[in-house]
Amino acid sequence: MDSDEFDRTGAGRAAQNGCGRFLSGAAPSGPPVAVKAGVQVAVVLCLATVLVHVLLVFLEVAPPNPISRQYSRQVNAWVFPLFEQNWRLFAPDPESVNRQISARTMHTAADGTVQVSGWFDLTAVDTAAVRHEPFPSHTAQNMLRRAWTSYLETHGGDDRQRSQRALMIQRYLRNIAVDRVAARRHGAFESIQLRVITLPIAAPPAADGPGHVAAAPRSADTRYLPWWKVARRASD
Repeated sequence: MDSDEFDRTGAGRAAQNGCGRFLSGAAPSGPPVAVKAGVQVAVVLCLATVLVHVLLVFLEVAPPNPISRQYSRQVNAWVFPLFEQNWRLFAPDPESVNRQISARTMHTAADGTVQVSGWFDLTAVDTAAVRHEPFPSHTAQNMLRRAWTSYLETHGGDDRQRSQRALMIQRYLRNIAVDRVAARRHGAFESIQLRVITLPIAAPPAADGPGHVAAAPRSADTRYLPWWKVARRASD
């Protein structure tokens, strides 16, 4: 056998053996079974969460029915306050008043003396964050305002909690004030109080005519909420 034939024969056998190993060997494996199972479980959980969310929101906005009455506590616990639904996007209720919400804190020192801070204007902070801002945040625009509106709806004018939702809204409003004061003022405090000044928006001037009498501007209304105890907070 000459060298050429030997080379051809050896190369053929090597190629044949290589193909055999390729055909008989295992193909490149995909993701492990555990990873696939984990992805499937995550997808199922996400879909289940979405379906439960949609169902609870539907029960909240739907007309009262036996199911919504039976599970009202669970529905309210999920929907309020983060997923509260209203139709003001389609039928807006224009504001007829401006409200200035301020907060002050109280701290009892080690010697028993009580220190009360000056008023801190929470509304002014939100207004400054919105003015001249092309894309203002939802927090600056609506969080404090909607918390106060919900407080009025659930408490009326006597600051009494008549339901679990009223208590939840009161804590929600308190926590907003506590977090904002603690972030911008120094010193520890254990109690906080809110003051809400309601300023009526003046009606647009009307053309004078026979018998026209200009309406007298309404005076501002000031409301002081009770002192609320909070966990001891020390701002930076």
